Amino acid sequence: QVQLVESGGGSVQSGGSLRLSCVEFGYSYSNDCMGWFRQAPGKEREGVAAIDSGGNTVYADSVKGRFTISQDNAKNTLYLQMNSLKQEDTAMYFCAATPAWLLLRHRLDSHRYNYWGQGTQVTVSS
Repeated sequence: QVQLVESGGGSVQSGGSLRLSCVEFGYSYSNDCMGWFRQAPGKEREGVAAIDSGGNTVYADSVKGRFTISQDNAKNTLYLQMNSLKQEDTAMYFCAATPAWLLLRHRLDSHRYNYWGQGTQVTVSS
């Protein structure tokens, strides 16, 4: 059974940094994509960053240059390093995974992902 467990969220002031982690249990595919998504109150879930098994990454324009997605296959863990945080980054952050290899333009589409974590809250204050 696949389980994704996020951690690392919290409250931080604008300009600060956080690193999110997502540990994967029962998940092992040779061709897959994993991603980070976020959802703010009253807004739709949006893709933030994604990475494939080859280490290729894609980012939403709003986080380019500030966020970095990475993975440690030995630890079955996905990371999201978030720097220069802004108030508009405040949201619940979710990690997700799919066994499918996705076209680049689909990798930030939440509907393409099968497995989801429970989320971790990130709050950025001024």
